[in-house]
Amino acid sequence: MKRLERLIPPPLVMLLVGLLMWGFAKWVPELSFAWLHHVAVAGALTLLGVIISLASVLSFKRAGTTIHPQRTADPTVLVSSGPYRYSRNPMYVGVLLILLGWGVYLGNLLSIFSVAIFIAYITRFQIVPEERLLQENFGQAFLNYKNKVRRWF
Repeated sequence: MKRLERLIPPPLVMLLVGLLMWGFAKWVPELSFAWLHHVAVAGALTLLGVIISLASVLSFKRAGTTIHPQRTADPTVLVSSGPYRYSRNPMYVGVLLILLGWGVYLGNLLSIFSVAIFIAYITRFQIVPEERLLQENFGQAFLNYKNKVRRWF
């Protein structure tokens, strides 16, 4: 399983989960409900996700460190400002909100619950290895940050 760590870029994971969600909406229409399909809520979740993701990227750019998830050994600075004051992984939180928005738009219960696949995969194969490398790079500073700020929310 270690060979899967940081192998698939998170945007591709997002796309694959999004396609799976669409597939579930088509393959299991009996779990689609009109009351669940709400364009305004879907739009608000998606917009919030995009804003959080962009603010996170901007925080990395301002700090002059890499946003590339496969290059976590390259960071030059531990970013703890902006959205990183509230979450250690706000880019993934943003993606999570975008996927939730997609699920609400699809109006399918199984599609919405599929977001758990994204959370589980990203946590195990992206976040845990990233945090291991950040610990190696920043030592006690990362441990202090980790103890102060939650992983997701």
